[in-house]
Amino acid sequence: MLIKLAWRNLWRQKRRTVLTASALALALALSLFMRSLQEGTYANNIENAARFYTGLIQLQHPEFSESQSIDDLLPMTPAFTAPMYDNSNVERVLPRIESFALGAHGDKSKGVMVLGVDPERENEYSGISSKLVAGEFLNATDEQVLIGEGLARFFNISIGDELVLYGQGYRGQTAAGLYTVKGILDFPVSQLDNQLVYLPITLAQTLYSTGEQVTAWVMDTHDLNQLPDTLNQLEAAYNDQALVRDWQDLSPEMAQQMLMDKAGGIFIMYLLYGIVGFGLFATLLMMTLERQREFGVMLATGMLRRKLLALIALESALIGVLGVVIGFIVTLPFLLWFYANPIELTGETAEMVIEMGWEPILPIALDPQLMMNQVMIVLALLAVCLVYPMWRIQRLELVSALKGGSHAD
Repeated sequence: MLIKLAWRNLWRQKRRTVLTASALALALALSLFMRSLQEGTYANNIENAARFYTGLIQLQHPEFSESQSIDDLLPMTPAFTAPMYDNSNVERVLPRIESFALGAHGDKSKGVMVLGVDPERENEYSGISSKLVAGEFLNATDEQVLIGEGLARFFNISIGDELVLYGQGYRGQTAAGLYTVKGILDFPVSQLDNQLVYLPITLAQTLYSTGEQVTAWVMDTHDLNQLPDTLNQLEAAYNDQALVRDWQDLSPEMAQQMLMDKAGGIFIMYLLYGIVGFGLFATLLMMTLERQREFGVMLATGMLRRKLLALIALESALIGVLGVVIGFIVTLPFLLWFYANPIELTGETAEMVIEMGWEPILPIALDPQLMMNQVMIVLALLAVCLVYPMWRIQRLELVSALKGGSHAD
């Protein structure tokens, strides 16, 4: 009976009901679009950064993060790698040798970062061959290297020239080799472009005398949302054998930048909710004050005060549900469209993003949990705005209410 009465009461003042529900719908629509765009952009940036260098997850020797030493290695045995390959959340596993050496050509020398990779698997993951500006990409059996364009300019090296690498190998052995440059890569990150030398992982293991060992196992998950569970599973599987690090630990600067940007977006979102909340509070209070004579009559004819409070709560809840439904009806088609057709950047902004090695798009995230969070915020806002009007009804005096207007208190 109360639900039927509440529904009828809403449509006695159609304009007020529609305006109140529309305010909630607008707040929900704007917050959903803003947060979906924000989270989609973050996920895209994380995937781009992970594909290009760090990966989403790295398995390292417990001491490697501090020492960066070629002595702190992990095995490549099937027994050791089984938990990675058997994990259903892990999409791919890549072995890497990462170390430093002194590069030399002619009368010039410079410290370089040496990255030994499985060329075919690495290219499937990062598409590194698309960065080639000269020469050819590596094969697993090559005894040649790829270098960054900035490094090539420093040494004045072209395809077919030779580069000397000299450093310290495994357990104090000398690491020295003379390698032909097979290709030149244009890295979007200048620090890598000026330092990085790519070579097949078997060649890197020979250079550093590591045997069947690597400095890191790089992993990617099927879905970014699976990352926390995957980390926990790998940590439990490897315990003290290896250190499991995620992209936030591997790239703290990017993680901090995203955290600050997210905080700014959330502040704007709550500012929007605050503005809408004031309007909603004024509407609910006005709705309460205008109906004081009606409430007085209902109380005088025997309605219990708690039922009257329940009636007002139901009316407000129905307005909230109506606002949420309208918000989803308006927003979901846009979210689905932009999810399938991401916003494309143009002009100088697009060129800048392309130079960084990323796609010039602003993708949308379709996350049910994110949507549910926004709905809960809208309903919580409605509940907060109801506190004072409900308190007024609780204190309502019957005689004053029957007089109506400003006499009611």
